[in-house]
Order: sequence, then C-alpha cells, then structure tokens
Amino acid sequence: MIETRPLPHYFSAEHEVFRSTLREFVDREIVPFANDWDEAETFPRELYRKFGALGALGIGYDEALGGTAADIFHYLVAIEEVARAGCGGVQASLLSHTIGLPPVAAHGSEALKRRVVPPVLAGEKIAALAVTEPGGGSDVASLKCSARRDGDHYVLNGEKTFITSGMRADFITVAVRTDAGSKGAAGVSALLVDADSPGLTRTPLKKMGWWCSDTAHLHFDDVRVPVGHLLGTEHQGFKVFMTNFNSERLSMSAAACAFAQACLDEALAWARDRVTFGKPLSQRQVIRHKLVDMALKIDAARALVYELAWRLEHRHGDPEQLVARTCMAKILSTQAMQFCADQAVQILGGMGYMRGTRSERIYREAKVMMIGGGSEEILKDLAARQLGI
Repeated sequence: MIETRPLPHYFSAEHEVFRSTLREFVDREIVPFANDWDEAETFPRELYRKFGALGALGIGYDEALGGTAADIFHYLVAIEEVARAGCGGVQASLLSHTIGLPPVAAHGSEALKRRVVPPVLAGEKIAALAVTEPGGGSDVASLKCSARRDGDHYVLNGEKTFITSGMRADFITVAVRTDAGSKGAAGVSALLVDADSPGLTRTPLKKMGWWCSDTAHLHFDDVRVPVGHLLGTEHQGFKVFMTNFNSERLSMSAAACAFAQACLDEALAWARDRVTFGKPLSQRQVIRHKLVDMALKIDAARALVYELAWRLEHRHGDPEQLVARTCMAKILSTQAMQFCADQAVQILGGMGYMRGTRSERIYREAKVMMIGGGSEEILKDLAARQLGI
C-alpha cells in the first residue's frame, strides 16, 4: 500500500483506535457484499443499525439525543473507512443523515429533535435531504417547490429530484419557498416532512453509478406539514442549506480521497501480481510512473482536506476563506478520484472493465462526486467570490 500515515497533530491514538474498529467492521460487514449489493441495487436496512451501534452515525451530535462525543477528525475517519470499501452507493445512503439531519438538530424544536434525532442516530430510521429540483440543479435560490400556510399546517406542492435515500427515508428535510412573492434566496424555508405523509409520491431513478443507493424523484401534492416541523425561521432557510452544503462538501472531499486510495491499492496489488512478457507490471517504468502520479494527487488532495478540517475544528481563519477552501478541497479531491480511477482501470486492463472490481465501480461513480454538492464550475465561481477574485 502506498499511503502517507496521518500526522499525529491531526489524528490522535484515540482516532486510530476508532479507525481500527471501523476498518474491521467495514471489512466484515461491507466489503464481502458490496458487489452483490450493487448488482441488487440495494443493501440491507440492518446495516444502519449495525453502524449506529458503533456510535458512527452519531458523530458530532448531542449525546443527550444519542450522539457520540467526537471531533471533526472522528467524522473524517468514519467517512474514509466506509469509502475504502469502494462502493459509493453504500457511502451515499448509509450516511445520508449527514446532510438530512443537521438542519433538524440545529434548528428544530426540542420536541421535534427528541422525536427524530435519536432513532436516526441509532439506525432505526433514515433521514434524507431534498433540495435539488428538476429545473434548478444546484441553484437553490431558484427553487419553485412551495409551501403555503394553512392554519397549523403548511401545504406543500412541487417536485424534488436526485434525492439520495429518497425511497427509503423516514424523514426528509425539504427546501421550500414559503413567500410566494419572493425571488432568489429570500423567502426560502426548511421543513421536515414525514415520508409517509399523504400526497407524497416517490419514484426510483436509474443511475450510472451508486447502484445500491436508492435515488428518488419526489412529488408533493398538497402534502400537509405541521407548522412545528419548520426548521429555523420562516422565509430565512437559505442560510440553513448553505451551511449544510459546506459540511457535505468536506465529507465528499474526504470520501473522494479514500476512493482514490482504494483505486491505487487495487492497481498496485494487480501490478505486483500480473506478469507480462516475463516481468510483473510493477517493474515496468510506465506503470511505476502511473502509480506515483496517483499517489501524488491523493497526497496533495488529502493534505488540503486535513488542513481544512483542522481549521474548521479550531475555527481558525476567516469564514469566507474557509468556504473557498472547502470548495477547492472538493474540486481537488474529486479530480484526484477521477484521475486515479481512470489510471487504475488502465493498469488493470481488461479486468478493469469487468464489473466486480473496485476500480470499475469507482470509475463509474467519479462523476457523481464531481457534480454532487455543487459541480466544479459552481464551486470555482463560489470560491472566486469568497476570495474576492
């Protein structure tokens, strides 16, 4: 394995014990089944409960609500170790609560938090986030999904698409426009919708990758949502979702580095075992250069991710600069993932084109990592604005 050992000022002995526990779990509970789950386009719901029993779903949440006392590097460990299985579908759905639940934990009423947060962190319920719309993509300010006040309820109408865990989720955090006369970021609110609400229909979507992660198109037809399910202040939910995106981008950055590492590990193992014209591939200069190029890009991206995480943990730096760094970390890490997947498939040759290898699966999934949470084009523009360029 070609890997830089994490520096002690980032990861303590406690972090490494946690990493060892998760690695054993992933090797036992995910790796042997990842390919079958992908082919079946689903994975057992019981996996949430098993992962929750380790405290891994509760990282960063209030212990009084079932959370786990931990810092941002515990969170990165969890992201990295699940990604090592090389199956983005498991990563996306198993951890969909990391984008669906934070608005509830941060902005929900005490009663709502007590009802929703503990079962999600225990793996008994599943949380999802619904922001993207068919005509809006990453442009949250242009959303059209609406909710009008009717007594002690909001009446929700509209559509959402590309929703991770959209089919199996029990709770869905939805971005809506509550001020019909508003435009742009103004008039946006966050509502928590019970997924069994009358008027909500869910349709599964077929994808290039993430096969075992359910992805859904949601249609809301006069769905009644209790006023008590408002997250934060009415008409002021835009900031709730923007803050949420920053966390999502950090986690995607860490995952992308780990997926890239999985490609490098598989390519290196193959190059050492595969003999052509009397020599292992690993003794061919062109292959050695490819492997070093992969390691170089992983280390550069991972260094940026770890430094960003340290700055966030210690609140070191201007907030606008941190937003820019988060955008750049996602861009660099997903580019590394794409490059390493491509090189790994090339090194594996015909086997790299066969379903069942991690590199083939990650190759299919690189693009969704480069698009989800904000495409490169959007993130570069956002970073430029934050940096005053």
